[in-house]
Amino acid sequence: MKTILITAALAAAFGMAPALASETLAKAKQCFACHAVDKELSGPSFKAIAKLHKGTPGAEAKLADKIMKGGAEHWGDKVMPPAEARGIKTSEADAKRLAKWVLRQ
Repeated sequence: MKTILITAALAAAFGMAPALASETLAKAKQCFACHAVDKELSGPSFKAIAKLHKGTPGAEAKLADKIMKGGAEHWGDKVMPPAEARGIKTSEADAKRLAKWVLRQ
């Protein structure tokens, strides 16, 4: 029984590892300066972004592109400048990881 519990705990921990890594990446890329998981700051919450894009074909690619290039089409007068304009270097791979993480909220 003890072995089963330990195995289940390890599986749960490793299953969460990608999500934790992506949250760490979001912190490193300063996403939390304007966004929060469940409340609006100067930008929309990650949950609101995920809800907006739910069921949208190509949402991950569109969101990754927006992370890199910026945009303002869904949130009124709120504009997210491109990552580089904010002094943040973000690779396409990192933008995709961030987009996946945001869409899972």
